[in-house]
Amino acid sequence: EKLRISEPSNAYDFGQIINAVNTNKDKAACADLLTITDPKKLPMLLSNKLEGEIFLIFIQSLDYYVVGKDPGLVYQHLFYLSKAERFKVVLALLSKNEKEQVQRLFDLLSENQNHQYSLEDLESLKKVYEL
Repeated sequence: EKLRISEPSNAYDFGQIINAVNTNKDKAACADLLTITDPKKLPMLLSNKLEGEIFLIFIQSLDYYVVGKDPGLVYQHLFYLSKAERFKVVLALLSKNEKEQVQRLFDLLSENQNHQYSLEDLESLKKVYEL
């Protein structure tokens, strides 16, 4: 059964949706969530709950469902995701394969570059992601 996603108003709601998305590994629902969530609110909504599994489902959802339609939104999400609490911890624990998934998303962003970010912006964000 498809998860119905509505815009979360606070960190608790966001956490509930993320848990459901993560339990079902529902990348389409996660993409819906990220599409309706203002990227600037991501650090506040994630609060201190960012974990490797959540980070990866974000990356995969953005890769599979969003980057082709709206690379600017993907860039924004990656930018604000890097401001979330625990980002550095999660990054440090990624495996080689997981890092490659992140690299792939950045590659797609440079191929689909648009006016919302420059290649310089992308390069400096890659450094934040230690790529």
